[in-house]
Amino acid sequence: MATSVARAEQLSLNGIIHESQTKKLTDLPTELLEHILCFPVLKHVDVCNVSCCCKRLHDVCHGRGKVWEHQYKIRWPRLQRFYRQNESCDWLREYITRHRVGIQIRRTVESISKRFFTEVVNSFAEIESLGMPEHFCEDELLFILNSDKRKSLTLKYYAKKILYFLRQQNILRSLKTFLGQPAEQQLALEGAVLVDQYCNPLADVTLESISQQMDDVAEKAKKMLRIKNPSHPSLRVTNSDVMTEDFELQRQVLWALNAVLYEQLQYKGNECDYYNPLNSYIHQVLLRRTGIPISLSVLYMTLARKLGVQLEPVNFPNHFLLRWCQRPRGSEDIYDFVYIDAFGKGKQLTAKECEYLIGHQVTADYYSAISTTEVLLRMVGNLLNIGKRGEGNEKSYQLLRDSLDLYLTINPDNVQYLLLQARLYFHLGIWPEKVLDILQHIQALDPSQHGAVGYLVQHTLEHIQHKKHPITPEVKRRSAPEHLEVQYSVGLIMKHKRSGYNCVIYGWDPKCTMSQEWINTMRVHQLSSGANQPFYNVLVQDGTCRYAAQENLEPHSAPLEIGHPEVGRYFSEFAETHYVANEELQTRYPEDMRETLGTVQELYHRMTPGSVSRNEFNVQFVCFVFK
Repeated sequence: MATSVARAEQLSLNGIIHESQTKKLTDLPTELLEHILCFPVLKHVDVCNVSCCCKRLHDVCHGRGKVWEHQYKIRWPRLQRFYRQNESCDWLREYITRHRVGIQIRRTVESISKRFFTEVVNSFAEIESLGMPEHFCEDELLFILNSDKRKSLTLKYYAKKILYFLRQQNILRSLKTFLGQPAEQQLALEGAVLVDQYCNPLADVTLESISQQMDDVAEKAKKMLRIKNPSHPSLRVTNSDVMTEDFELQRQVLWALNAVLYEQLQYKGNECDYYNPLNSYIHQVLLRRTGIPISLSVLYMTLARKLGVQLEPVNFPNHFLLRWCQRPRGSEDIYDFVYIDAFGKGKQLTAKECEYLIGHQVTADYYSAISTTEVLLRMVGNLLNIGKRGEGNEKSYQLLRDSLDLYLTINPDNVQYLLLQARLYFHLGIWPEKVLDILQHIQALDPSQHGAVGYLVQHTLEHIQHKKHPITPEVKRRSAPEHLEVQYSVGLIMKHKRSGYNCVIYGWDPKCTMSQEWINTMRVHQLSSGANQPFYNVLVQDGTCRYAAQENLEPHSAPLEIGHPEVGRYFSEFAETHYVANEELQTRYPEDMRETLGTVQELYHRMTPGSVSRNEFNVQFVCFVFK
């Protein structure tokens, strides 16, 4: 096919050349000139040069014509979905705008590392203040992220954070719009998708794709239902608001739904890994076919609605349920309902049997139906509790921050969670201005919190003062007499002798600098050299950051990439045998890269392809010295 196209283009060119020998180029029809100027070999610079030749060619290359439309769509194919087919658009203006956005975005991303290397970046107001179309910014960030995965790691690190931030801001706006709708228009599935999107802003999760998957499951249930009752009215339902009132017909729907979900598709409650946050994300529940009571209930309730049966969510303690009314609508007697356990393969329970699930009696209030807003609060509350249970690493802190954002968007006056949010930001040493705003809001809502608020206000103001007069970071030179015992350098890929984990060094101290409490807890005194030896800051393959003694580390026998989310904060490139420190880290450890290059040359120069050759080492060394 490609050969045929190339041959056709060549024949076309030959014809044009032959014709141009007897005719001026500008005498050719406009359509033919446009065809010529859309040849793949021509770039935007060529089109600009052609359009400057004369008025005739300038008119052919006008902004709304095919030539610039072709240039735009070839250069930015991901943006085509934002334009309607045959849309009249000033493509030249679009091209110039998009090109300028790309330059501004890249400059902004490149500047962030210098400004935020020593602290956590939280807001990217400078990106928002560019005032450019959101999809232009996102496309440029994706372009950066999709480039060579082993290079420009620092640029990608901040591009990813900016994209995360921009998408979350957009999702929050969508959530607020959703919450502003009348309660009867708020569908639990749509709310659950927004929660999923906010916690996974870089994943490709859309309401359209989730709804399509739900439609596919509903079709399978209809096929099952057709076997039981070929004339069932749900087989003809196209509008989910159309509900069948016959309880026997509803029972048949639920039978078919159980058969498809739990027997055919093998959905189940995740009892083995209950507190995994993936159990709460709708796209993951559909992918892994496992979840917790509330996420499975949202799916079950949505599917039942598609098949003409109305179920209501029940905020039962410790075990979310659905209820199915067995009497004419309007009854609130808890014994007029059958309760469905989506976590327990759709088992139908009486009110009394529900209590057996949790092992104690509850009042009638717990059997009441709840709103979609309350469903989302419980779903987000589950994620919040998982974040609290986390190991205190970057991943658990991010989940805690995301779930707090969601919870307080839905319920902005919850003093307990406002205080938790303020304490979290204070603990992480981030966004002090935001902390003061939160504390002021808490004080207005509940003056009794004056003690906790006053303490945090005082220390937050101190933090803001420190930021105004930042301390120059210590520069650590290996040649200094107090550093002579430091054997390893930043960028080396290491293995922990005792724990067996793989890691990369991003910092070191000549002696252990941790508190005596930490030293006692980690039993440092049991090491042969105790705390009186170099210690290294390392990024570990499992996503944690650790502080390891020199005697416990050794260079990795077969260097590998370390899949840690913070690698790009410290390193600009993975160079097969080691990581190359970025400018900020090299400023902190100015003599380490030379040491690292020497070490990897000594350790790995005999390795087969993939290692650093002597010539490559010499080139790298010369580049470093004369940088």
